[in-house]
Amino acid sequence: MQSIDEPAADPPRPESYEPGSEADFERLYRNTYRRILGTLITIVRDRAVAEDCAQETYERAFRSWSRWRPDAPAEAWLHRIAINVAISDRRRERLRQAGEVIRRLGRPAAGSDPSLAAERSDLLRAMKKLPPKQAAALVLRHYHGYSNREIATALGVPEQTVASRLAAARKQLQAVLGR
Repeated sequence: MQSIDEPAADPPRPESYEPGSEADFERLYRNTYRRILGTLITIVRDRAVAEDCAQETYERAFRSWSRWRPDAPAEAWLHRIAINVAISDRRRERLRQAGEVIRRLGRPAAGSDPSLAAERSDLLRAMKKLPPKQAAALVLRHYHGYSNREIATALGVPEQTVASRLAAARKQLQAVLGR
């Protein structure tokens, strides 16, 4: 037990590392691997996947090691990389699962193809004369039923831009097709 007269021990200082030093990176790896792996297991909920993510984390970190700036602890930097790797892995897994579902479902049965009828219509010929951005907004609204907000998100433009594109497209189509 420490007496009142004895000075308190200093809190442990974070490890210092030299960017680009292979020996320091090896030390960083030894000092942080278990904590990084624990973080990844918590995120991805599968030890084997977490180990793969940890490997990718350290590979990415090593490639960037010479550019790392010690303005924050190296372990925090590694955690940021690990979390990004885990998020990317989960995203890829969801895409793989969607691909499996699509492969299982197969192609839809052959039937009348509405795109063939659309290709022969006066409306399609008139739409081909529209500027592509107006045509895109019109297709998203009337063929897919999207709201202006959804169209704005899909096209990466403000909602008011969508409204003006739709209005301009309708006006031009009315002029070409008549009321």
